[in-house]
Amino acid sequence: METFSNKQLKDVKVLVDFVRVYCHACHDRSLRAPFDLPPELQRRYSRGVELCPECAALLAHGIQKRRKCPLDPKPSCKSCRIHCYSKEYRAKIREVMGFSGKRMIMRGRLDYLLHFLF
Repeated sequence: METFSNKQLKDVKVLVDFVRVYCHACHDRSLRAPFDLPPELQRRYSRGVELCPECAALLAHGIQKRRKCPLDPKPSCKSCRIHCYSKEYRAKIREVMGFSGKRMIMRGRLDYLLHFLF
């Protein structure tokens, strides 16, 4: 299994954080189970990440697609000429990013605002 580049790792960290915030706010706690993170991320999330099956599938799909992205540097998804996600996944990712982005910025995570803008 190939390792992530620094840019890919940064993008995957953002994706994990956004999906985690969305899942914890919108889904039942009793459905959550530990998510198996790639080895490069396990140190950052030493306490682990617990997600419901739906969010775990979305995150696994996102990590796989980011790992295999042929574009370097990768543009933001909305301005990309190659759409990695199918329509269903794209709609769900938009929902997750919109919900989590607003919530994280309101909680003072301005670094994610900078990630979105640049």
